[in-house]
Amino acid sequence: MQIVVAAIGRMKHGPERELVARYLSRAEAAGRALGLTGFSVSESPESRAQEAVARKREEAAALARMAPAGARRIVLDERGKMLASDAFAERIAAWRDDGAPALVLAIGGPDGHDPAYRDSADLALSFSPMTWPHQLVRIMAAEQLYRATTILSGHPYHRGE
Repeated sequence: MQIVVAAIGRMKHGPERELVARYLSRAEAAGRALGLTGFSVSESPESRAQEAVARKREEAAALARMAPAGARRIVLDERGKMLASDAFAERIAAWRDDGAPALVLAIGGPDGHDPAYRDSADLALSFSPMTWPHQLVRIMAAEQLYRATTILSGHPYHRGE
C-alpha cells in the first residue's frame, strides 16, 4: 500500500523538511516488509481565492488530485478522532489487509478542510484539539507513520503500554 502525505502549502528547505524526510525514509525502510511503500509528500500551494469557503474548496480539489486512485483518506483536523499510536497502526494494517492500494494523510491549508472533503474522508484524525503549525503537523504525521511501521513489525522503537 502506497503512503502519501498530501499537504496544502509548501515547506521551505530546512530542519523541519529534513526531519519529515528522515522519518519517511525510515518508514519506507521498515514498511517494505509490511507491504507499505512509497512514503512521500505531495504539496500544493495555498489557494489565493478571496473567500475562505472558496479557498477551502480549491484546496480540497488539489488534495483530491494528489490522492492515488482507490486511496483511503485520512484528513488531519483538530475536530477529528484522537487515536493511540497502536490504534493508528492497526487501522493502517486493516486497510492494507483489505486491499487498499494507497493511504493519503491530508493536511489542509490555514483555513482548514472543506467540510464536504472532511466528511467524505475515511477518517478525520486529530493529533490534539490544539491548532498546530503545518510544519509541525507534517513532522508529527511522518513520525506517526514511522511509529506505525515499527509497531506493526514489532520493533522496539515504540514502547507504549
